[in-house]
Amino acid sequence: MVDIEDAIVARLESHGESFEVLIDPKVVNQLKEGKEVNLFDNMVIDEIFKNAHKGTKAPEDKMKEVFGTTDTVEVAKQIILKGEVQLTAQQRKEMLEAKRKRIISEIARNAINPQTGGPHTAQRIEMAMDEAKVHIDPFKPVDVQIKAVMDKLRPLIPIRFDKVKIAVKLSADEYGKCYEEIIQFGSILKDEWLKNGSWIGVVEMPAGMRDEFFDHINHKTKGNAEFKQVK
Repeated sequence: MVDIEDAIVARLESHGESFEVLIDPKVVNQLKEGKEVNLFDNMVIDEIFKNAHKGTKAPEDKMKEVFGTTDTVEVAKQIILKGEVQLTAQQRKEMLEAKRKRIISEIARNAINPQTGGPHTAQRIEMAMDEAKVHIDPFKPVDVQIKAVMDKLRPLIPIRFDKVKIAVKLSADEYGKCYEEIIQFGSILKDEWLKNGSWIGVVEMPAGMRDEFFDHINHKTKGNAEFKQVK
């Protein structure tokens, strides 16, 4: 259970009645993003209220009428998804900042400057978002908001989502050191072993990760890897 000092009130009004639940705000965000969460462990108390501040419980007959069940967890889920969430100013600020950082990171990871073929830095994307006065919703999923953000950014900076294919050449020892890192960056489309024992693979990844990939593999191999961007 979550401490009451850290909880928020989620409320749904229906059939002339109010139904409230005290819940961890982080769980609200996860649930609205379609993730599986354990609501029971993140409620202040296993109870549905008519007025949470007064501690007035919601009548079970009304819960059954509105939600079709009196199961606390199921009712809480419906309240969160269909109702309104009351955040404190600090909670809203923290959730907005966290969601904003995730959106910036996702765009930086996947986008390039089509004029140069290189990625945009997170700082450049953030500055463009500030200039475009982008509004972030603390509860809407990141993937839902990214399209609207990209639409705001395009008039200000050349940007598009893209993927790149990188041919990588490694020695047998370097391949063993780098394989796990390579598949974390992207998908190996094809590979082969050369007669001299070297490995060559073509890796497809989000365009914005290209330079980070180069830096990471060069660090692992002490600069002995060979790269070539291919079409």
